[in-house]
Amino acid sequence: MTDYTLYLLKATLLGIIEGFTEFIPVSSTAHLLLLVEWISFPSDSNKVFEVVIQFGSILAVIWLFRERVWQLVKGTFSGDRTEMMFARNLIIAFLPAAVIGALTIQFIKSLFHNPLIFVFTLVIGGFIMLWVERKPAYAKQNPGAAIDEGLTATSERATSYTLEEITWKQALVVGFAQCIAMVPGTSRSGATIVGGMLAGIHRKTATEFSFFLAMPTMLAATVYDLYRNGGALSSDQTWGIAVGFIAAFFSALFLVKAVLRFVSKHTYRPFAWYRIALGICVLIWLYAR
Repeated sequence: MTDYTLYLLKATLLGIIEGFTEFIPVSSTAHLLLLVEWISFPSDSNKVFEVVIQFGSILAVIWLFRERVWQLVKGTFSGDRTEMMFARNLIIAFLPAAVIGALTIQFIKSLFHNPLIFVFTLVIGGFIMLWVERKPAYAKQNPGAAIDEGLTATSERATSYTLEEITWKQALVVGFAQCIAMVPGTSRSGATIVGGMLAGIHRKTATEFSFFLAMPTMLAATVYDLYRNGGALSSDQTWGIAVGFIAAFFSALFLVKAVLRFVSKHTYRPFAWYRIALGICVLIWLYAR
């Protein structure tokens, strides 16, 4: 096996891991950065590979929700009030991360090189998720009652049960929660889902809104990173990104619906405990190497 073939195989593995972790609250970025270190993947110093292949996962969501995306686009431009309000909420939720991310991108990228950051964010994030899930207001009243691909009884705390019912204030809370997720190990999906739940959005609806918010967020991050650093990529690195991108797309394609089915019947506690366990494992690895 040639070094180049091994490089592409590693890129494929990283893409698969990205697709499987992007939409569950365990931090796909932390998984990618740790795996890059563990399998000695030759990533560039600006971590363009790790950022760009994440959009492969987002394309899978766009494809799976293509009818709803088209309804949103068509309704927004035709003046449909419901769709215009939904588009407004996505823009409101997107703007905080766009502005703060543009101002702090170099600092955020510098954190990618410090695995100790992952230990802190993974463990603390896990405990925050456990705290939220233990609150009676967010508990499922009837986890087994599932209709329409998993819609279940709502919690007493929720005031928005569908995407169209989300208010601009709730969208803003989700937007600022997404800013926290720029710190590696936090989890973009985890921060936006928990932020949405705390703002009064039902668990499944918060998950769906997180999926839709990922579309403009990761598109902007991908375009910005390629604009800033794409010219410095070698031919091999470009092919590696392409392979990882495709692998992330197909692995996410199989996961998204499963995530929605899972959260309609279960809490996020298993992911919280996984985060804590992974953080402890990373800490042990850091001190043992």
